[in-house]
Amino acid sequence: MMSRAFDRLGRVPLSLHHVLFRLAVAGVFLHAGLTKIASWEPTVALFRDEYRVPVLPPVLAATLTATFEVGCSALILVGLGTRIATLPLLGMIATIQLFVYPHAWPEHLVWASILLFLLTRGAGSISVDHVITKALTARARSVGAQAYTR
Repeated sequence: MMSRAFDRLGRVPLSLHHVLFRLAVAGVFLHAGLTKIASWEPTVALFRDEYRVPVLPPVLAATLTATFEVGCSALILVGLGTRIATLPLLGMIATIQLFVYPHAWPEHLVWASILLFLLTRGAGSISVDHVITKALTARARSVGAQAYTR
């Protein structure tokens, strides 16, 4: 009985996991980025007084962070350039973990795990990346077939 239940669970499409992971991680970072933009002066003050990111001036750190949070989240949400879009967010998590909130590793580990899954496995079959890859593959086959018949 348990074996059948586990077999059924094993049949849940991986594409569902891809979508849920994209929604989850994009939701976290998109919300954070939009909050930063909506209250810009307090955001810059936070970067200046609390976060104190090494090397970067507070305004630049806040600008880069908000840009990556909104931009990369939007890309991940629709599944466009997903693997590349994970990289700035992973870099941000590493920076936050190392220099700002080292005690928040359980939360950072969850975010990083989701992003690493998307980096290594891609956006999945319900994504713009998949549609583009499918179209490019079909075009390459068509061009290859035409070259073969000449």
